[in-house]
Amino acid sequence: MADKKRVYLFREGNATMKDLLGGKGANLCEMTNIGLPVPPGFTITTETCNEFTVLGKLPDGLWEDVIAALADVEKDMGKKLGDASNPLLVSVRSGAKFSMPGMMDTVLNLGLNEETLKGIVAATGNDRFAYDAYRRFLMMFSDIVLSDEYPKLKKHHFEVIFDAVKEKLGAKVDTEVDAAGLKDLCAQYKVYFKEATGREFPTDPMEQLKLAIVAVFKSWNNDRAVIYRNREKIAHDLGTAVNIQTMVFGNMGDDCGTGVAFSRNAATGENKLFGEFLKNAQGEDVVAGVRTPEPIDQLEDEFPAIYKQFFDIAHKLEDHYRDMQDIEFTIEKGRLFILQCRSGKRTGVAAVRIAVEMVAEGRINKEEALTRVPAEALEQLLHPRIKSAGSLKPIAKGLNAGPGGASGKVALDSKVAIAMAAAGDKVILVRKETNPDDLGGMLASVGVLTALGGRTSHAALIARQYGIPTVCGCGALKINEAAKTFTVDGVTVKEGDVITIDGTLGLVYNVKLETEPATVTGDFGTFMAWADEVRKLGVRANADTPEHAAEAVALGAEGIGLCRTEHMFLGSDRVPLVRNMILAEDEATRDAALAALLPMQRADFVGIFKAMDGKPVTVRLIDPPLHEFLPSLEELLVEITEMRCKNPNAPELKEKEIMLSKVQDMHEQNPMLGLRGCRLSIYFPGIVSMQVAAIIGAACEVKKSGMDVHPEIMIPLIATVNELTWIKTRLEDTAKKTMAAEGVEVDYMFGTMIEIPRAALTADEIAKEAAFFSFGTNDLTQMGYGISRDDAGKFLPLYISEQIFKNDPTETIDQKGIGRLMRICVEDARAVNPKIKLGICGEHGGEPDSVKFCHKLGLNYVSCSPKRIPVARLSAAQAVIEERGTGVSRDK
Repeated sequence: MADKKRVYLFREGNATMKDLLGGKGANLCEMTNIGLPVPPGFTITTETCNEFTVLGKLPDGLWEDVIAALADVEKDMGKKLGDASNPLLVSVRSGAKFSMPGMMDTVLNLGLNEETLKGIVAATGNDRFAYDAYRRFLMMFSDIVLSDEYPKLKKHHFEVIFDAVKEKLGAKVDTEVDAAGLKDLCAQYKVYFKEATGREFPTDPMEQLKLAIVAVFKSWNNDRAVIYRNREKIAHDLGTAVNIQTMVFGNMGDDCGTGVAFSRNAATGENKLFGEFLKNAQGEDVVAGVRTPEPIDQLEDEFPAIYKQFFDIAHKLEDHYRDMQDIEFTIEKGRLFILQCRSGKRTGVAAVRIAVEMVAEGRINKEEALTRVPAEALEQLLHPRIKSAGSLKPIAKGLNAGPGGASGKVALDSKVAIAMAAAGDKVILVRKETNPDDLGGMLASVGVLTALGGRTSHAALIARQYGIPTVCGCGALKINEAAKTFTVDGVTVKEGDVITIDGTLGLVYNVKLETEPATVTGDFGTFMAWADEVRKLGVRANADTPEHAAEAVALGAEGIGLCRTEHMFLGSDRVPLVRNMILAEDEATRDAALAALLPMQRADFVGIFKAMDGKPVTVRLIDPPLHEFLPSLEELLVEITEMRCKNPNAPELKEKEIMLSKVQDMHEQNPMLGLRGCRLSIYFPGIVSMQVAAIIGAACEVKKSGMDVHPEIMIPLIATVNELTWIKTRLEDTAKKTMAAEGVEVDYMFGTMIEIPRAALTADEIAKEAAFFSFGTNDLTQMGYGISRDDAGKFLPLYISEQIFKNDPTETIDQKGIGRLMRICVEDARAVNPKIKLGICGEHGGEPDSVKFCHKLGLNYVSCSPKRIPVARLSAAQAVIEERGTGVSRDK
């Protein structure tokens, strides 16, 4: 549309325009309008990015709008882009609606060429500053704007050239290279550029600007940005804005600097300025971690007046936005400029503390506090920590950038880290510094260690966001990528060796250390109590042992929603009995094996019932096919073949051949759709009869001890009401006989799992026979989609990246398809049995979006692994708050 406004000057926007201007652009506008020292500029809208993506080029009329906005900035600054005598330089930065730190592209110092360089020198009288800015621009523009077309223009090729110059001059750090050295470096960069591309470096500032805008738009769909959006569940059609802003310089001398700070500590939540700065540097030096900066407190010593001004601005921004702020700033010749602010990324620990303290300060109310903490961030509070290092000395110390302890094998490259993790190894990613392209490797690792960078570097920011224990700025670390080793003070560690990092203290050990669960803070208890006051959805745990049950109760579980009885058969003292039962040739032998198993199962349930102290416990009867308790067919064939070759008369060979015959008899082409679940209960009724006797007997024993108990017996994998009726009738008889023998009655009930689509669609029949339903969404999703979770890994990542599936349905409930089956089931069940209890026990029960969907359906509870219980509790509270905001109530 010809009248669509695509470009906004900073004075024309405000903080409410994040959809259109992106978070960065909207906040630059807001800060401008509240009178903060923001370098002038303008923003190209996110809608324009989407136009570009469709057209493959800048839309008609945009360039004219950019030129008009640029003219306004030039007038404001009294400088002109490309003017040799008084040149304006600008930055070109991305900025989506939701913060995606480091995932998209930025170009600084745009507008430099040999002519404008002379103007910068004349204006500042500082040759070194001018050539430092120029060498940065040559490298950054080449890498960001042109390296897709010319791979030899990637940043590391330029760094090799710079390292050679520093070595020649005997310089250890960038700031030790003088003006002449930087001038020579710029010349070498341009020669290399021409060798790599066959053309001269672009010198027209307007061409530079147009190319940079295109590069930022393209970066919306680069690999790391797509990975990040998939991880954060950010829509791929939002687009990024482009912010063109007047450059201010922190690298003009010792009265200059740059930094990043948070209005509160992003790691702990402490109400104190937290951040870092570098003298005589530009912003990317801090964020990229190429130099290790000084703590923000040092700014007070070196620039006390500027520190006071910055302190006041940080608190003004926090007061204005009513949230902890992440602020980028530059000091140019003793003058402070604010380049960006946004709500700061923080650890789960910090998020909870900040939310609780802001309620106490009267800044926000309890419900707003509950919406400030991403539910999944609560898992970070439960991350393990180093139990004790004893007298062991660390081999290195760095900055404690991401709390928690982790041990794993060293990977010196992100691709290696991903491959090692895929093979089942725990990995510590060790890098000189991380950059946004390392996101995949970081997410695959249990810990990150870097030689460079501070607490506000890319590595630290990502670590805090995802709860990855991280140590940054470990200056003693010398990495040799060619040799695949790193050394620290004479200690050499090879790729694949195991190390331990303590991200809470910033320590590195060259051995594996034991970890222990984290303890939750008083703030955590306060915060979760607020969530419990608001939520309507119950939260239970999936737990199979008394230890898991006790952990679940400590984390707020209101019962057990799934106790898998088959896990109790896997002890070393039980597997032989189970195999005897399976291999039995007659009922008497089978009954003897079951009789031996019964007291073991009963003892298991006694422990669980006692741990739950009167809370309901849903016990699922045996579900998997029996062949899972026997050796695999392939392994047996290999073993028997080897035995026949070595000693065909070996006495144990006959026993193995009998086992092989039984395994072959039980072999199924598709065992997950074969003899399992309720079908197994009908085919081998003695197994579940023994289990019910153990459950009810244990319940009677616990009740006799004076403790209340509420067992809920769940029959899995039914497709028709007739299966449920057949099994339930027989098991009711077992339950009654057991209670009669024990001389006590307990409050028990029978229900079923809804895992097969047909069961969901015939809920009106099944609900008449069941006291409760529990959605087994793992199998319901597999059967609804016709996919196997065990095999879908081959194609699901492609489906996600190509947006064939918006989300992985095995991780979050597909609300349109599987969710519709669930809704039909809920409505039909309640129509014939209004008192039926409805829950969910699949892995989706601890995933925030799925929990919120279960709230909307009107389920009674969700059940999840113990460590996800706080996540489910908060998600359930957030569902209520979101519902109040929309005015749409949950189903009854």
